[in-house]
Amino acid sequence: MLPRAAYRFSVPSDEPWLRHCPAGHAVRGWMGPAPCAPCARRPAPDGTPGAGAVAAVTGTGSVSRPDPGADPGAGPLPLAVLTAGVCVVLAGATGARPELGVWLVLAPVGVLLAVVDLRVRRLPDPLTLPLAAAALALLGLAALVPGHAGRWSTALLGALALGAGHYALYRLNPAGMGFGDVKLALGAGAVLGWYGWPAVMLGTLAGFLLGAVYGGALVLAGRANRKTAIAFGPFLITGTYLGLLSAAWST
Repeated sequence: MLPRAAYRFSVPSDEPWLRHCPAGHAVRGWMGPAPCAPCARRPAPDGTPGAGAVAAVTGTGSVSRPDPGADPGAGPLPLAVLTAGVCVVLAGATGARPELGVWLVLAPVGVLLAVVDLRVRRLPDPLTLPLAAAALALLGLAALVPGHAGRWSTALLGALALGAGHYALYRLNPAGMGFGDVKLALGAGAVLGWYGWPAVMLGTLAGFLLGAVYGGALVLAGRANRKTAIAFGPFLITGTYLGLLSAAWST
């Protein structure tokens, strides 16, 4: 699922989602590998069967790359391993409680958002807004099942509080936080709020702390300055996972 969706969504703001691979072939749908079928079947320059996808992506051989910025990047295996690892850790922390099903549904979307934001500093509306709606809807269903360990009311309030807080930061410093982060914060607040306000505070603090450490490291390495914009979405998502894991373990 993730490679093709990540490839198609990885475009700058105000540009349509990608519909062609680097070789110009049509890429349809959102499920499956990033390269199209013709590129996957094309032999590599050394004659290796089925390795044409690598040539199409890397630009080796005679395959043209009209848009180098649209490089699919990580292949299906790293994304699959990362997503599976997140799901396994969430399952271990949550146990057999009803909300586990919600976390397993939302986790791949979080990984996808982090990948896209890292590539093009964009958090697509078709992912962020449905994520928040799905989180609240699914947690509402989980609240009806015996054995759950959270509260839907605090999930709703957490979504509103975190969204409002990020919106205030966006208004104060639009260059430091994008509006996509505000929309993502709605879903993050719902997930964290399920386990209560300590989880909301811990997850939020972890996200900002991770972002600050990363930005500081870039400055010290001479790769950025204090005005350099960085993708905050991956840190918001990582902080949410950390807050969620901590709350799930201790509940």
